[in-house]
Amino acid sequence: MTKLFEVFKCSVCGNTIKVVHASGGTLVCCGQPMVLQQEKTADQGKEKHVPVIEKTAKGILVKVGSVPHPMEEKHYIEWVEVRDGEQVYVRWFRPGEKAETEFPVSNINVKVRSFCNVHGLWTNKA
Repeated sequence: MTKLFEVFKCSVCGNTIKVVHASGGTLVCCGQPMVLQQEKTADQGKEKHVPVIEKTAKGILVKVGSVPHPMEEKHYIEWVEVRDGEQVYVRWFRPGEKAETEFPVSNINVKVRSFCNVHGLWTNKA
């Protein structure tokens, strides 16, 4: 059974979905089951993906990685999501943009996820 906010990706065409209403069944794209994207929490290699949170006067600043993540046409952060209780905030990115954004959240102990089009789903909290 799928869970709320799980992310799935098609291994054929790259379509990506986020579950907003959890129920039974198998998610299928291009005739094949979609692949559940596991939340990774520890960076490996030179690219950094784990979201970093900094407190600001307006809320929190989220940067993807301890060093800036590449934002190239074929390799970039697609989105960042912040979950604070019942509130969910999402910021979408395009290649060439800086992978950081500010959210109006007063609680610094929130769950933050980032999604890299090449390396998948990353989070700062398990």
